[in-house]
Amino acid sequence: MAHFAKPGVPGFAVDVYQNVNLPDGGREVNAIVTVTSTGAGCGSGTGSGSGETPLTTASPSPGAVALGGPRPPDAAVVLMVDCSGSMDYPPAKMRSAREATAAAVDALRDGVAFAVIGGTHQAREVYPAGGRLAIADDMTRGQAKEALRKLSPGGGTAIGTWLRLADRLLSSSDAAIRHGILLTDGRNEHEEPDALRASLDACAGRFTCDARGVGTDWEVKEVTGIASALLGSADIVADPAGLAEDFTRMMEAVMGKEVADVSLRLWTPQGAEVVFVKQVAPTMEDLTDRRQESGPRSGDYPTGAWGDESRDYHVCVRVPSAHVGQEMLAARASLVLPTPDGSSPHVLAQGLIRAVWTDDLEASTAINPQVAHYTGQAELAQAIQQGLDLRKAGDVDGATAKLGRAVQLASRSGHADTAKLLAKVVDVVDAANGTVRLKAKVSEEAEMTLETRSTKTVRVKK
Repeated sequence: MAHFAKPGVPGFAVDVYQNVNLPDGGREVNAIVTVTSTGAGCGSGTGSGSGETPLTTASPSPGAVALGGPRPPDAAVVLMVDCSGSMDYPPAKMRSAREATAAAVDALRDGVAFAVIGGTHQAREVYPAGGRLAIADDMTRGQAKEALRKLSPGGGTAIGTWLRLADRLLSSSDAAIRHGILLTDGRNEHEEPDALRASLDACAGRFTCDARGVGTDWEVKEVTGIASALLGSADIVADPAGLAEDFTRMMEAVMGKEVADVSLRLWTPQGAEVVFVKQVAPTMEDLTDRRQESGPRSGDYPTGAWGDESRDYHVCVRVPSAHVGQEMLAARASLVLPTPDGSSPHVLAQGLIRAVWTDDLEASTAINPQVAHYTGQAELAQAIQQGLDLRKAGDVDGATAKLGRAVQLASRSGHADTAKLLAKVVDVVDAANGTVRLKAKVSEEAEMTLETRSTKTVRVKK
């Protein structure tokens, strides 16, 4: 593990958990890479020999200004509120959305740039208007809340237009942290799926976005797809009364972010290749297809913005076949931060993934506990999603088998929250063996909550 830090940037650390041992001729190396960010750093680092720039106390912070000069906002946030006609059924839904957005505005830190969008079949800037962002202080927060009181439901739903307006507004800011919060209560019925996908592709990497579905008339895969594409969180708020608390919590999390645009860089030696990279905690997210080439045998995978937090990534590397007694560096995992001038990025932390070939059968066949845990968590998420899809399709036997397996995996991994959600969809006969019966009647809330939260994981006990 290597750990570099600089003033004003959280300290990052990388820990690698793996079984380094491979059998004679073995080629696949699996490792869990744990990345931890804690507070603002004040140390210095040394070079990596990979063309990347380690952080030192002399390095200027991205976007920094001289003391005494005007300080640009360190974060910019756009709130997108569904104002379609369905938000009037029941009327409490729109009222709760206004109150929740007002609560999020109250949680804005002074100096943060922000705007509010009212979303229907088109996007309208509710506050501050004029294609610009406001800077949060007592006056602008009050003005924003006054503007929210005038929001009324009417019209359709075209989420792609909301996202593109948010992107235009956020791109006008020099803030490092650029974030959106999106609330919808219905399906994206007034634009083609390809149009939403094009909007997500256009916005990916430009800002992160948390997405929430209120009530039970929205499409889970749409909301989770938005959050996935924009590296945010997704959740259901079935009861509109819970929106204010959820929005406050989301905004407080955004205010805790300190560094943006961090990438996980994987360098592999000649003959080795990355099979996949997946975030496995706190949620499942496959990053494999998001690789951006960053040099010879090197690729970057986006991780978004960071505050005080820890995340786990499952990295699988295929190495050249070798014989007993040989060893090699299978990959070097680095956290990198781009520089303002586009030169070599800063290295925030590093960890090494190794391979050692042995004829010790017990050593080479042992599965690292962290790798085993998250492999099971990935299977759990897949079993839930497949089981719910089969249930919707009327395949009772298939759904029972998949959801039974999910119950078994949740029991084994100690995922109590998922076990409780599963118990609202199936009657559990024997959790250890995965014996279940589908419930004859399942509420939409129970089914949508299980599907939305199926990718949330529990951390392995290291």
